[in-house]
Amino acid sequence: MKHKLVALSAVITVLALTGAALAASHPAKMKLRHTTLGKILTNGSGFTVYTFTRDKKNTDNCVHISSCTMFWPPVTTGGKPVAGPGVTAKLLGSIKLHNGKRQVTYAGHPLYTYIGDASPGQTSYVGIFASGGKWYAMSASGKTIK
Repeated sequence: MKHKLVALSAVITVLALTGAALAASHPAKMKLRHTTLGKILTNGSGFTVYTFTRDKKNTDNCVHISSCTMFWPPVTTGGKPVAGPGVTAKLLGSIKLHNGKRQVTYAGHPLYTYIGDASPGQTSYVGIFASGGKWYAMSASGKTIK
């Protein structure tokens, strides 16, 4: 019986690791969603994605600020990001982070989600000041929405 439990545990571990690897290897899908701020860029689940005013073009500065990525996780991709309807594919890109993951960019802006967003399309955190800068949404044209 003990050997069966060990074997079952090993199988579960392998399946969990395989699932995590598959999830990490999938490309991020970016969408547009109509909100109270107008149409904004969202992740594949419809959650608002944010830009950070302390970032430079194609450079994530949040990773260098204590606790920043705990609250504002980078939108990562396991391949070339996919543009949903209304999203301009040529504005999508990615940058390599220090941990080896690839962060999605739009018009050169690194993208993030916010852990405080409880539902898709929520915009109540757009324009807040945190981690030494402001956090804005993004339009389909690559402009910040304040």
